[in-house]
Amino acid sequence: MLIIFSVLLVLTMVLHPMGGSVEYLIHIRNVILVTHIIAIVSLPVGWVGFWGLTGAIGSDRVLSLMAFAMASIGVLAALIAAATNGLILPIYLDHFKDLSAAGIESIRPILRYGTAINQAFDYIYTFSFCGAIICWCTGALSTRSLPKWLAWMGIVLSGVIVFVFAFGVTQQDLSGLRWFITGIVIWTVLAGYALSRARDVE
Repeated sequence: MLIIFSVLLVLTMVLHPMGGSVEYLIHIRNVILVTHIIAIVSLPVGWVGFWGLTGAIGSDRVLSLMAFAMASIGVLAALIAAATNGLILPIYLDHFKDLSAAGIESIRPILRYGTAINQAFDYIYTFSFCGAIICWCTGALSTRSLPKWLAWMGIVLSGVIVFVFAFGVTQQDLSGLRWFITGIVIWTVLAGYALSRARDVE
């Protein structure tokens, strides 16, 4: 499940359009919808995979359960962010297809407010997923349910991502999103592979 989740995330990023003018966003509404629907579909797949990871590390351990709780919050925040930016925005802009330039200018404050809402949830899922990985990896160091190098990789990678976003080194725009997803995908694929190898050995 974790590997399928990662593949869907990569597909989302490949298809994700760059930002642009209101007219451009109206023109590519279908691309926006498809991209974010894929992202939304990936979330329950990832959630199931996260539960499997929690069980492998130890669902009776506080750190592992805390990680799953954080991941669940991250999934919910990602769902709201994807729905806001990928469903609500194009549906809203549909009503302004024939609006004049002056009319489009009048709705910009509403669009900026929507962007602010979306970014707030971006930060929530960024810190939630990173916190979850840190907890899983810390727990895995004691249970040895993941390779030691992979556990340390998750801790360091998540710490770097948190630092980058917390101190404004990069913003939660598409570039920042790609940074985050690239890091999460790399670790998630490796964790999924490690768990599948462990099951094959058993």
